[in-house]
Amino acid sequence: MTGSLALARTVVDELARCGVRDAVLSPGSRSAPMAFALAEAEAAGRLRLHVRLDERGAAFLALGLVRATGRPVPVVCTSGTAVANLHPAVLEAFHSGLPLLAVTPDRPAELHGVGANQTTAHVRVLGGSVRWSGRLEARGEVGVLGPYWRGTVARAVRVALGEPQGPSGPVHLNLEMSEPLVPGPEAAAALPGRSGDQPWLRTDGAGHTPGPALRLDSAVPTLVLAGDGAGQQANEVGVRAGWPVLAEPSSGVWGRSAAIPCAPYVAASRTFLARHPVQRLVVFGRPTLSRSVLRMLTEPRTEVVVVTGRHAEWPDPGHRATHVVASVAPRGEARHGWQASWQAAGARAWLAVHEELAQHPWPAEPAVAAAVVAALPAGAACLLGSSQPIRDVYTAAAPRAGLQLVANRGLSGIDGTVSTAVGLALGTGRPSYALMGDLAFWHDATALLIGPAEQRPDLTLVVINNDGGGIFTLLEPGDPAHGAVFERLFGTPTGADIAAMCAAAGVEHVAPDGPEALAAALAPRPGLRVVEVRTDRGGNRQLHQALRAVGVAAAEAE
Repeated sequence: MTGSLALARTVVDELARCGVRDAVLSPGSRSAPMAFALAEAEAAGRLRLHVRLDERGAAFLALGLVRATGRPVPVVCTSGTAVANLHPAVLEAFHSGLPLLAVTPDRPAELHGVGANQTTAHVRVLGGSVRWSGRLEARGEVGVLGPYWRGTVARAVRVALGEPQGPSGPVHLNLEMSEPLVPGPEAAAALPGRSGDQPWLRTDGAGHTPGPALRLDSAVPTLVLAGDGAGQQANEVGVRAGWPVLAEPSSGVWGRSAAIPCAPYVAASRTFLARHPVQRLVVFGRPTLSRSVLRMLTEPRTEVVVVTGRHAEWPDPGHRATHVVASVAPRGEARHGWQASWQAAGARAWLAVHEELAQHPWPAEPAVAAAVVAALPAGAACLLGSSQPIRDVYTAAAPRAGLQLVANRGLSGIDGTVSTAVGLALGTGRPSYALMGDLAFWHDATALLIGPAEQRPDLTLVVINNDGGGIFTLLEPGDPAHGAVFERLFGTPTGADIAAMCAAAGVEHVAPDGPEALAAALAPRPGLRVVEVRTDRGGNRQLHQALRAVGVAAAEAE
């Protein structure tokens, strides 16, 4: 067994021992040893291998698998520009605290800095975007190197998971592969340095010794802000203390008992806030969606307590945090009527929003988002596009518990949306969904190209097609004063045919003409399909202004 094949087989063997069950590969020459080793591991039933043509899409597919399973997932590519294409997903993983493993076969050291083909500094490409980097080379005495190889791989997995201490996040393994790169006629030798089936390194959670929970008086008027990835503790604290929870859709607690409907509109009501002044905010996850909610974090008279989770950066954009802790423990009696007043305001705002939407012809985009969420089967997983769709869900959809709603909110980009959704569906193993805009779809449309040997997801992609960047109509560039240049600079219409793209990729396409047809199109079924809802973004700015006005007014009408 050659040095490169020995290294690749050892890396794959140790990854499997450390709990890796899925791996994603993009084709290349320098990565050939890893390709052969991964195919062997799949044939032995140790993991599932997913092959994709485009490295950027492959990395986001791996990210979707991570979101679905919670397990580390390696994405393997060849050398050169291929590594740069991993960067967007690595950045998303870094800011979301997700254990993505970038495994990059490289040229050997003597080919660097001498003008050799397809050779660049991989570690410098990803350097600041990963929690840790490891370097392995395929030369020297294999029997001696085995423990070093295994220890480095095991360390990479543990660091990605946040063990023994610290935040979870992406790691980088750079493998210096020397020729030959493909198996020869010799019989495969035993893998160096390990017998049995245990991983080389086991931390067993050692080092996870957070201090005692910060005790907080339940009677102090407090809000819980539950951002992306907040987790169940946010709702549990809200219930125990009698504190309202302003929960974003991808928080994991949206629709739970303490969550407030239409939270952005309630938070935007200065009259309501004046009647119900907030003295403390307890923050879980990363709130990013609503300016009115984020503005509360900058209020100088409000105490801010941040509960850290898997993120390296704790959310404190106003630099107001007085405590950054691992957990909180409410004590004492809840403030009478505090949570109920917020829930009543949220319920009034949500009802007013839906009465306003009912006056607008189908398909108003917030109504489409609400209809999609309402039609999802119980227990469904759904990826929400990071631009306007997740915000429309936040303000217009009826909150529902029992759904797995996720989003790429680490950096809130629209790249890789289709690939992430495919990974989510493959990771859950059940019919899954995604809601996105047309630009997010086109940005990653090549993710529809799935080879005949690859497992196909049971995934329905709902694309709200307003032919351009609809969210910009709601932001400052969408002011009518900029109308002369808006379409070219921000609207960016393409006129592209989604149905034709689906036909070219061999993917089913439907275009429902009303809410009933949309609900029928979302019934669980096997396979990959695209549900296109065509809308007109021309009136979006006025519609959202009307929704905000009635939502805020209703919150105030006690």
